[in-house]
Amino acid sequence: MNTNKIFKPFLFFVLLAIPLAGWPQQKTAKEIVAEAEDQWQGEKSSISQMTMKIIRPTWERTIEMKNWIKGRDYALTLITAPSNEAGQTFLKRDNEMWHWMPSIGRLIKMPPSMMSQGWMGSDYTNDDILKESSMVTDYQHTLIGEEEVNGKKCYKIRMVPHQDAAVVWGKVIKWISKAHFNQLKSAYYDEDGELVRTELLSEVKEMDGRMVPTHIQVIPAEEKDKKTVLELNDIRFNRDISDGFFSQQNMKRVRP
Repeated sequence: MNTNKIFKPFLFFVLLAIPLAGWPQQKTAKEIVAEAEDQWQGEKSSISQMTMKIIRPTWERTIEMKNWIKGRDYALTLITAPSNEAGQTFLKRDNEMWHWMPSIGRLIKMPPSMMSQGWMGSDYTNDDILKESSMVTDYQHTLIGEEEVNGKKCYKIRMVPHQDAAVVWGKVIKWISKAHFNQLKSAYYDEDGELVRTELLSEVKEMDGRMVPTHIQVIPAEEKDKKTVLELNDIRFNRDISDGFFSQQNMKRVRP
C-alpha cells in the first residue's frame, strides 16, 4: 500500500485546521462596541474634565465640567463654570438619577421621561451625560460594513434596541476605528427611522496612555445652524473610585 497517498490528504486537513485553532477570531459587532466603550471611558473607571460650547444662531454658551464614571452603574458630573451654575451636580447610581441645585438647595430625582430631554440646554440628552442606557447591553449589534472616516478605516455597526430596553433612540449607527477602537462618528435615529442628530469625533490625541478623540461635535439633523461642541481637556483611566463616592451626600460637597 502506498502510504503517501493516505498521508498527504491527512496532512492537508491537519494544516487546514491549524489556522482555525491558532489565529485570532474576528471580533463580533457587540465586542467591537464594548471595546470602544472601554477605550472611551475606561475598563473600570474614568475621571475627565471637559468644556462644552452650545452654539445657537444668536448666542453661545460655555459650560465646564468634571465627570467621574465607574462601570455601567455609576456616574457623577459636576458643573465647574460659569460661576452662576457652578456646583450643580448630576448623579446616576444604578437605575436612579438625581440633580442637585445648590442655588435653591434642592435635590431633584429625575424620572426616566426626562432622559430624552436636552442636558443644560445642549444637543446632548440627559441619557448621554448620565449613561442610563448601555450601548453594549441594551442594543442588538450588526456589522453592516466598513468605511473610512477622516481617512481612518472603521467598522460600521448598526444598533437596534432590544424590545424591553428603556432607551432614547430607535436606532444608532456607529463608525468605530479599527486602529484604536475609537468612535469617530455616530448617527442617532428616532423610532420612525428619522435621523435626529449626528456626532462627529476628531483630533485623536494620547491621554493617559491611550489614543482618544478630544473634539466632538453634535449636530441636530433638522437644525444645521445649531450644534454642541465638546472638548476633552483631560482624562484619567481606571483610577480607584469607591461606590460610596456616588452618593446623594457627596453630590452636595464634591469639588473639582
